[in-house]
Amino acid sequence: MASRESKDRFLASPAFGVVGASRDRNKYGNKVLRRYLQHGFKAYPVNPHEKEVEGLTAYPGVADLPEEVQSLSIVTPPDVTERIVRDAIQKGIRNLWMQPGAESPAAVQEAEKHGLNVIADGSCILVELG
Repeated sequence: MASRESKDRFLASPAFGVVGASRDRNKYGNKVLRRYLQHGFKAYPVNPHEKEVEGLTAYPGVADLPEEVQSLSIVTPPDVTERIVRDAIQKGIRNLWMQPGAESPAAVQEAEKHGLNVIADGSCILVELG
């Protein structure tokens, strides 16, 4: 399990990106975004196929996110997660939480190689935020 320190560092971000945010309220990308908002966090949906999610402007990619985003929740298939990690490294994002099912050993290894704080052990932000 991810350490408390790792989770606290992730949650200390002034804003969060939710990669894989969906307009479908039954999908986890939507649930994660809504949970951040319910807890009063500033969150930005990332989905290249949507203009807006839950009334918020959707960003086409990680590179397009505002600078205040220091943590990403990743809710994508593992092969997409690998690309997202490369984008996060280039953007200077420091914290990644790969939701269950989004994890990729290659993505974790790449993120850790670049010194990012990575949570990819099956922990879920929905459980963490309650």
